[in-house]
Amino acid sequence: MEKQTEKIAFITGANRGIGFETARSLGKLGITVILGTRDIEKGQVAVNELQSLGYKAEVIQYDANQAESANSAFDYIAKNHGKLDILVNNAGISLEQLMGFNNSSLISEDVLHKTFQTNLFAVIALTQKLLPLIKKSSAGRIVNLSSILGSLTLHSMPNSPINPAKAFAYNASKTALNSYTIHLAHELRDTNIKVNSAHPGWVKTELGGANAPMEVADSSKTSARLATLDADGPSGGFFHEGETLPW
Repeated sequence: MEKQTEKIAFITGANRGIGFETARSLGKLGITVILGTRDIEKGQVAVNELQSLGYKAEVIQYDANQAESANSAFDYIAKNHGKLDILVNNAGISLEQLMGFNNSSLISEDVLHKTFQTNLFAVIALTQKLLPLIKKSSAGRIVNLSSILGSLTLHSMPNSPINPAKAFAYNASKTALNSYTIHLAHELRDTNIKVNSAHPGWVKTELGGANAPMEVADSSKTSARLATLDADGPSGGFFHEGETLPW
């Protein structure tokens, strides 16, 4: 990825884990990173760390469970920057055990609603709100943080490596997010905006757990790559690093 200039990125859930590493990777390229965090104090600590490295970083409060958060993000970015080049929809939750578990016959409506609110509905609401600012960019990029666990193809294959991971609410929310990626990319196909889904890998985060094979420091590769695609890069795809994943 070549060094970028005068670009603005907004990353949700960015005070720790994959979101923070994505901010670090983009900041290293000279991109101004705006961290969206539920806890503004923790977000400021993350910003201070990025600024200590010489990166341009800012923080605003963003909570996927608060409808007004999308409006606040729009107002801040419009007032202070006038455009948005990169949106990384990173914030996500799982309220279920991800591995060795299948709760499909018992999943509660409450878990479904809460999971889909953060992992899908809030993503759509924020993206729709910020799209006018992204359209002002000469090379808009939208990256939706998905998961390989959203792949229907892999889940339905005999002896698939993800067969033991059948947490229905989480998996289904990522499948739906992938569908949004496909549909939005198609709608924007004649613009300079690219929309892609990213599987970061199985990462040692609060969500991924201590047994995950990937270190947090390596978790931003896919997001950063998709956030800085050249004009001839793909749109409407599902990727892990350089590999295309099946839907």
